[in-house]
Amino acid sequence: MITLKYLVLGLTYFGFGLGYLPGLRMNRAAIAIIGSAFVVALGILDLKTAWEAIDPNTIVFLLGMMVVNSALGASGFFQLALEFLTRFTRSPFGIMVAVTFGSGILSAFFLNDTTAILLAPLTLSLTRSLSLNPIPYLLALAGGTNLGSVATVSGNPQNILVGSFSGISYLEFAGSLAPVALICLLVQVAWLYLLYPEVRSCKSLPEVPQVRYRLFKPLLAKSLWVTAGLLVAFLAGAPLAESAWIAASILLITRRVKSDRILQGVDWNLLVMFAGLFVVTKATQQLGLLDNLTNLTGTPLSLLGVTVILSNLISNVPAVLVLQSVIVKTDTQAWLLLAAASTLAGNLTLLGSVANLIVAEVAGKSGDLLTFKEHLRFGLPLTFITLGIAYFWLY
Repeated sequence: MITLKYLVLGLTYFGFGLGYLPGLRMNRAAIAIIGSAFVVALGILDLKTAWEAIDPNTIVFLLGMMVVNSALGASGFFQLALEFLTRFTRSPFGIMVAVTFGSGILSAFFLNDTTAILLAPLTLSLTRSLSLNPIPYLLALAGGTNLGSVATVSGNPQNILVGSFSGISYLEFAGSLAPVALICLLVQVAWLYLLYPEVRSCKSLPEVPQVRYRLFKPLLAKSLWVTAGLLVAFLAGAPLAESAWIAASILLITRRVKSDRILQGVDWNLLVMFAGLFVVTKATQQLGLLDNLTNLTGTPLSLLGVTVILSNLISNVPAVLVLQSVIVKTDTQAWLLLAAASTLAGNLTLLGSVANLIVAEVAGKSGDLLTFKEHLRFGLPLTFITLGIAYFWLY
């Protein structure tokens, strides 16, 4: 029986790493549901313990931020932001800088996957209309969303987890890691400049065409006011989950836009995956499989190494859930290192983050292939340099 329990957990984490199980048409959400169900069926946890393992603060915070992001996306905010940034530049290099910092800044305040989903088609359309090679700019977008999301608790799902578990305030988190994100974005610009000669030109292009999109001004105004209020609440030290929940509920009080449209933008699969992961991680702890991790993460450098390895083996969100149990709640630097390392590790390979896969999929559909090898050439040096920056900044 114990072998079967280990096998179930092993297959579950294997599926998280790949994003599927070979021969089966299951995504990470389905794997999380099935893994957590078998955890209960095999008696590792009872149903009550499994339910109590799900952290409500994380789920509510993530749901609230998804609703806010969905409303902003439906209003045309992200498209407007990209147009605003590219309005100030007419050169290949300038556009690359605008895409890098634009995606990074947006990802610092909103979930990085949302930023990638909404900006990837626009970036592709912009570069094609200017007869530019889209690959460097798509890499700038993918890398920028990952690097920029390091800056705040609301930047990505793993940061939300770290914020929930550690109790680090929004302002303290941003004060510690926003400089890291900024430096890393500068490093990315320099690396792309060296890697792709075609982006080095500062010569103005004839015209930067306007990308067509729909702008819904009433929803945009409401979303911006609510988002501004939410950020003020975060900076004032208000509870993160409750603040995001209230902001989401205000946006769902709507007369002109059907709430269905906003709720359709919520990644329900991700929420289900989170819930299942909490249960699976609790079962892993129950069996004592994490006991040896304490020895492997005893120093900041070893914690960095284990985080990077796990983030690329089982994905960054499961990695944070596994490692949170071996970090003392009062060790702020360790929590910040966990957040930074699990996020920066996403740039290592094409499979390292959802943002990378989103950009690759958009490129592939248009006939511009972003290969694993091409991304590795970009991501491998960038990852090790940015991890070094984060480590020496924090320690």
